[in-house]
Amino acid sequence: MISVTRLNGAGMWLNALLVEMVEESPDTYITLVTGKRLIVLEKADEVISKIKEYNRDIGIHAATIKVQSMEELS
Repeated sequence: MISVTRLNGAGMWLNALLVEMVEESPDTYITLVTGKRLIVLEKADEVISKIKEYNRDIGIHAATIKVQSMEELS
């Protein structure tokens, strides 16, 4: 989960695995794989950094690299 801030200033925790897209125009919109859209105060770069950090923390990045290297060997 990553923390983001709604437009009204309320904090919320978002499941980073459900994020499909992050847009900034000028507000930051987060679109989930469910189709739900959220508007947050953080800039898109900050949200993306939080998602990347979360993925590293839970080991998704390392698992992806391992799978890719195993596929290259076969």
